[in-house]
Amino acid sequence: MDETETTADCLDGYARLLSEASATGRRLTRDELDARRALGERAAEDGHSMRTLVAAHLSAARRHWPAGAVAPDSVLSVIEQAVDAFAEGYERAQRAAVRQEEAARREFIDDLLYGRSDVGRLAERAERFGLRLAHAHAVAVARGGAAYEEGDPVPRGVEAAMISRFGHRDILATTKDGRLVCVAPGDQDEVLAFFAKQAYAATDGCQVAIGRPRPGPGGVVHSYEEALKALDLAERLGLDEPVLRAADLLVYPVLTRDRQAMADLVVNTLGPLQQARGGARPLLDTLTAYFDAGCVAAEAARLLSLSVRALTYRLERIRKLTGADAADPVQRYTLQTAVIGARLLDWPGREPEPGEDSAVRSAGRSGGR
Repeated sequence: MDETETTADCLDGYARLLSEASATGRRLTRDELDARRALGERAAEDGHSMRTLVAAHLSAARRHWPAGAVAPDSVLSVIEQAVDAFAEGYERAQRAAVRQEEAARREFIDDLLYGRSDVGRLAERAERFGLRLAHAHAVAVARGGAAYEEGDPVPRGVEAAMISRFGHRDILATTKDGRLVCVAPGDQDEVLAFFAKQAYAATDGCQVAIGRPRPGPGGVVHSYEEALKALDLAERLGLDEPVLRAADLLVYPVLTRDRQAMADLVVNTLGPLQQARGGARPLLDTLTAYFDAGCVAAEAARLLSLSVRALTYRLERIRKLTGADAADPVQRYTLQTAVIGARLLDWPGREPEPGEDSAVRSAGRSGGR
């Protein structure tokens, strides 16, 4: 159907309405308004330009203006009513199409990041949204101070910046569970780096984690989960780097793979610190600062707002309680691993759930052995 036939369909009965308005001065009835709205909906569904259709209405009004009209104001009123009803129907159809597209996009994103859809069908749907899942992809996740929905200004701004810089080349910027998410080809690290920069600026300092590139539809899920775990590790360990890479944090999952063994190490190594006045926390913080400072006493003292003498006293107190010297390379490794484990297990800050890390729970009651 060409454009002329389309505009003719949209103007069905329009000349008659003008003629009757001129002769009787009447306004459009409810049924006539509904008919104009239906024509507008049909035009939107067919994908035609509203600008062209409005111009067609005005041009038809000029061509079919009743000769010797006795009520020109009524004719103008009918033109206004007809065009307004037509535009209302057109906009209603567009809003429905947008909602349908948004729902399809949201469903696809949920299936993509949860990995719960048929792989073949997921790959087909991915092409509609600009992704080719046969290739390897990596996922970046940004966690800001607020929860974001896809239509919010922040994610819209980040997505606009991504499109402006890279176009639509196999990139998906979205939100999930209040976080900003970007899926990009695994061999285009500059895309995720740019996303991290834009997200950081748009959220006034969020933290972004980037998963490793993984192949296939399932690879997106794995990379996304890696990014989420990296953010969780950062929160537990107090890592404040703006950009975290899962590949750089692989040692931590290795350390916690056997949680019971890690719990035993924490209890046996650090449990005696609970005998100190004020509990284990101040001395545990001292060890954390000391290791974060590269075992430089002056820098650790600055981090803790202590004098070097006070820090040295604390380190000596730790040596006496635990029997481990942070200055000795072998003993330092054990202490540092135990400190990392304590942070991962949130020791001694919480009571573990029943059945979880019973050694840690026991240490919380007894102060260690």
